Amino acid sequence: MHVRQLSVSRRSITIAAALAGLVSLALGAHAALYKRTPDVVKAATADMNIEPVKAASRIALVIGNGHYPVANAPLTQSINDARALTGALRRDGFDVDVVEDASKDDISRAVERLKAKIQPESVVMLFFGGYGVQAGRESYMIPVDATIWKESDVRREGISVESVLATMKERGAHAKLVVIDASRRNPYERRFRAFSHGLAPINAPDNALILSSATPGKVADDSKGQNSVLVAELLNNLNAQTGVEAVFSKTRLAISRASEGEQVPSVSSSLVEDVRIGSGIVAAAERPTAKLD
Repeated sequence: MHVRQLSVSRRSITIAAALAGLVSLALGAHAALYKRTPDVVKAATADMNIEPVKAASRIALVIGNGHYPVANAPLTQSINDARALTGALRRDGFDVDVVEDASKDDISRAVERLKAKIQPESVVMLFFGGYGVQAGRESYMIPVDATIWKESDVRREGISVESVLATMKERGAHAKLVVIDASRRNPYERRFRAFSHGLAPINAPDNALILSSATPGKVADDSKGQNSVLVAELLNNLNAQTGVEAVFSKTRLAISRASEGEQVPSVSSSLVEDVRIGSGIVAAAERPTAKLD
């Protein structure tokens, strides 16, 4: 009798021990899983932070053409303007590609580089300083190596502003900003019809803002300053804490007043929301004036 009871007791102890072992293993696995969970979450969070969401890119193509073989004298202001604006935009966080005395191939390659950088929500700016000619109701930037004898040469040798705007739109740029300082009396005017004076109206695609140095069809004489009147006043107004549409409008108004209506820049806007490109970026630089000599 005692032997049987002892045998039963030993079996019970063995079963109890086995059950206790299983419970211990289960508790250990649960603890290990609980301990590992924060590490897994932390690692996953770290992985997500490897490529944080980037703010909208700010891209600019700045072209300053000054040395045209066909011209009597170089346009020194165009080079100075390109350099001054490049410095200002870079201080404001723009990725700027600057080209000086650009041939047609130089401009074409620069536009391709710009195209490759544009992403949806990008703020994209084009500046051109030099000679511009209108042909076929479009405005063309003239490269330094252009050979122009008739209107058809303008379309073949030049780069239309509208084509660059179309590239910005095609790539999905959010805001498109254009500054064209090329309403000069060009050296080609004696070769064909006089209606080529000045620039044609530049049509703004959706969410675009365009500033040119004179009213369409009009020419503007260069001042004697280091920078053109347009760029000098533009840089001054970029120092204000305001949106780009107000900057362009203030630039237009200041030049019109300073010239007593002789030079009235053109502003064309289809912006649906304003863009800031200033934030005091000219404070550390020499600020040229818009005084007309």
